[in-house]
Amino acid sequence: MRFGIDVGTTRTIVAVVDRGNYPIVNVEDALGDAHEFIPSVAALDGAEIKAGWDAVTLGTDHPTFTRSFKRIMSEPSITSQTRVQLGEHSRSLGEVLRAHADTVVAAIKSYQAQSSDTSEIEAVLGVPANAHSAQRLLTLSAFSEAGIKVLGLINEPSAAAFEYTHRHANTLNSKRQSIVVYDLGGGTFDASLIRIDGTSHEVISSLGISRLGGDDFDEALAKCALKAAGRENDAFGSRAKTKLFDEARTAKEALVPQSRRLVLDLGDQDVRIPVADFYQEITPLIEQSLSIMDPLIGTEDLKDSDIAGIYLVGGASALPLVPRMLRERFGRRVHRSPYPSGSTAVGLAIAADPSSGFHLKDRVARGIGVFREFDSGRAVSFDPLIAPDADRSTVAKRNYRAAHNVGWFRFVEYSTVHADGSPGDISLLSEVKIPFDASISDVDNTPIQKFAGPEVEETITVNDDGVASIQIKVLGGVTVEHTI
Repeated sequence: MRFGIDVGTTRTIVAVVDRGNYPIVNVEDALGDAHEFIPSVAALDGAEIKAGWDAVTLGTDHPTFTRSFKRIMSEPSITSQTRVQLGEHSRSLGEVLRAHADTVVAAIKSYQAQSSDTSEIEAVLGVPANAHSAQRLLTLSAFSEAGIKVLGLINEPSAAAFEYTHRHANTLNSKRQSIVVYDLGGGTFDASLIRIDGTSHEVISSLGISRLGGDDFDEALAKCALKAAGRENDAFGSRAKTKLFDEARTAKEALVPQSRRLVLDLGDQDVRIPVADFYQEITPLIEQSLSIMDPLIGTEDLKDSDIAGIYLVGGASALPLVPRMLRERFGRRVHRSPYPSGSTAVGLAIAADPSSGFHLKDRVARGIGVFREFDSGRAVSFDPLIAPDADRSTVAKRNYRAAHNVGWFRFVEYSTVHADGSPGDISLLSEVKIPFDASISDVDNTPIQKFAGPEVEETITVNDDGVASIQIKVLGGVTVEHTI
């Protein structure tokens, strides 16, 4: 049986391939109540990591209860050993992801049991468009180790475009063949410009902000509540802060366009916050997302473009202010998904369905470059190797003659290159230090000196899932290969 799995910052949603339909899988909590999502949360039950509804059963006020651990994955230097704080304890990110993946697999198996299906679980997983290689590989590894046959990783906005075409094919024609997917989730924002020709989708460009989403709105609302209560300088422990943010999230998700007040329980008092004050606080955050979209659209008047519409997906896009601000700027061609939280999962299920006929040509959202030592180690230069928006399944090769006895390379993924040649936000892909002088036995303690070295060949490969690998070959010498 095939599925699409959208591992969100606040919620994980699963859609199933069912004879041309792609319903959301219902998941029961401990009380037997059905939900269309699994909370992306974790807690410790003794030494055991509990995830999803099992963690909620321990109590959201449990001292180890942790939300939004996925946000850690956007950090530039994460590995499977990066620590996730669970109250006063910590566990490795790899362990927490695996526990969450096990919970998702258990929910899928329960769904299969209802129809007496015992087939292998196959799935397409979603990842943020601007996710770096470490985040992609950690996601893939956790679900593979949990027993899922991962058919591939697809950028979340690209998957949502499949769902758009599935629902709104009549908005596309020979003059309007493109859409912009505006994906505002619990922790990340991505936008992609996608050209559509029937069931063929080509991603032209993707941009995003790795830390912008509903969690930030919750924090802003909590800030408004404390200000209204005159308690801005109060010190909150982790459990009190979690409870406050839970209150903010619940109040935010209950907002409708007609709402005028929000009420938060601060424990010893109820605080009323005018919706206008909350909206004023978060308007700059939404404006950041609009600014990121500018290069994709190229004009504020969509009538002058071939863009059929801007499609709003992701749980945080359900906040009434988001579509309001986009419509004020772009007019009537702004469409909000009828099920913004589930749009990506449905699109992933469509991608997993071989009978759907959908085809995707995706691109990498982050380029790959390298910092190199030169001038005998006294200076550093940055060389772009693969540009952002390059096709997946890309191979870049460089041949050169070494000028020093030791090569010290820091390969990074980057968002853009500034006018002065420096990269934008970066994440470390791999650090490589190799001897170009065959007589060197201790490369870490050898001073860098000029040296008429051998020929060197670098190969950078990006696979279909957007995961990069590196090979450096010293011709006639040692070969050092780093695969992320």
